[in-house]
Amino acid sequence: YRGYDSSGIGVIDLKSSQIVLRKTNGKIANLQHLIETHPFPPSSIGISHTRWATHGPPNKINSHPHADGTGNLIVVHNGIIENYEELKASLQKKGHKFISDTDTEVVPHLIEEYYQGDLFQAIRRAIRELKGAFAIGVISKDHPDVGSFHKKAKPLSLPLILLQKELRKEIVLFLLRGSLHGLLLLPPGFQNLQSP
Repeated sequence: YRGYDSSGIGVIDLKSSQIVLRKTNGKIANLQHLIETHPFPPSSIGISHTRWATHGPPNKINSHPHADGTGNLIVVHNGIIENYEELKASLQKKGHKFISDTDTEVVPHLIEEYYQGDLFQAIRRAIRELKGAFAIGVISKDHPDVGSFHKKAKPLSLPLILLQKELRKEIVLFLLRGSLHGLLLLPPGFQNLQSP
């Protein structure tokens, strides 16, 4: 136990194309129990995070991943968004509804605000507005075979697990104005990420 206070996992259900979340406060064993009692459907991609509270109390609502207002995408985030209060106020004026106390939740709402069919462009526009040191991961049900990962002055590791020997994954990494950006591409029909 290293000080985290909550954890969560989000996946995209292959059959329904909906995002499925499992989140809990406390130790990872709590999340493990939740997944054992409420298994995930077959999925091709997912993101997860253990949270150490900096904004808002340790509870299920403040646990990552966080969704946008449409339920189209989810985000995990490590670090601090220094200007989240002004971004949140601006987004609320535009009709966005927030449910958590976290700085993280502004990220999926900001991406939603810019999303017009090009997810990666929306993410880049959102990141340009974020101040602070952070790493984020994003998945969207509109792009169920793609995970997008970005960092600004914060460590970011992408563990890749090969679940089939013949599976090949491609990671495209590039620098954009001094920040590392990555795109994880999974082959169509990859269906091996699911609860035991």
